[in-house]
Amino acid sequence: MHVFVTGASGWIGSATVDDLLAAGHTVTGLARSDASARALEAKGVTVLRGDLDDLDAIRRGAAEADGVVNLANKHDWSDPAASNRAERASIETIAEALAGTDRPFVFSSGVAALAPGRPAQETDPSRAVGPDSPRGGGENRAFEFVDQGVRAIAARFSPTTHGTGDHGFIAAIVAAARTRGVSGYVGDGANEWAAVHVSDAARLVRLGLEGAPAGTRMHAVAESGIPTRAIAEAIGDALGVPTTSIDPSDAVEHFGFIGQFFGMDMSATSEATRALLGWEPTGPTLLEDIAAGAYATADRVL
Repeated sequence: MHVFVTGASGWIGSATVDDLLAAGHTVTGLARSDASARALEAKGVTVLRGDLDDLDAIRRGAAEADGVVNLANKHDWSDPAASNRAERASIETIAEALAGTDRPFVFSSGVAALAPGRPAQETDPSRAVGPDSPRGGGENRAFEFVDQGVRAIAARFSPTTHGTGDHGFIAAIVAAARTRGVSGYVGDGANEWAAVHVSDAARLVRLGLEGAPAGTRMHAVAESGIPTRAIAEAIGDALGVPTTSIDPSDAVEHFGFIGQFFGMDMSATSEATRALLGWEPTGPTLLEDIAAGAYATADRVL
C-alpha cells in the first residue's frame, strides 16, 4: 500500500513511518522543514513539502495515495483555536480527496474527556462537536464522511505516548520537576492517565490502516490508568528530587500549560481494539521508561 502520512517526522509519525516501511508499505511524508525532509529521505520515504496549512499539498498527497494517516498537529498551546482550526481543515481536505474511494483514512484523536468518572471505552462517542470544540471536532467531522465512501478510522491516543525521545506531556512534567526541584502531582494524585509506548501506538496505526472497518475508534492504550502520583514519584526517583502535592489552584503556575491536564482523569480501556485487530502491546510501561532514563534529558515542553 502507498501511504501518505502527515506529521511523518513527528514523535508518533516517525515511529509509524518506520512500522509501515518494515511491513512493506511505501510512504510519502509531508515535510515542513529541510531537516524533516532529509530525515524522511534517509528512510526511503518520498517527501512532499508542505505543512498543516498547505491544504493543496495535503489534498494532492491524499489523492495520490492508497491510504492516509493524519498525525500532524500544531500543538500551539498559546493559540489552541488555531490548532483546532488546522486539524479540522486537514481532516476535511483529506476526506474530500478520498470520498467515493473506500480508501482508509486513519486520523489522530484522544481519550481525554470521553467518559468523566470512568475509563473511556471505544463505544464512547467524542463529545467534541463543531469547529470551536477541542481538536476542532475532528473525530465527529471525519466520521461524517463514512457515508461518502471514506474508511475513516480514529486513532485515540493515550495522554502519554511515551519512550526515549518523547517531547510531549511527560517531558513537560519532567521539565517542571527539574526546574522546580520537586516532582509534583495535583491534589491527591489519585487521578489516572492511560499510557502506551510509541512503538505499540505505531503498530496499532498500521493495523487499523490495513484492516479496521469504517467508523472504528481504536484506543492506543496499553495501560488503562496510572495514578498521577505514581508518575510523579517515578519522576522524582529518576531525578533524585522529592515528590509533593501541588494545590489545583497552583497547577498551571507550577507546571506550565500541562497543569491544565495533569489533574484530570484520562483513563481508558482497549479491550475492543485488541479483540478487533489482534493488537497486543509489547513495549515497556511508562514507569519502566521513566526509571530506565527515557526522560533523562527532557528539559523543554511542547
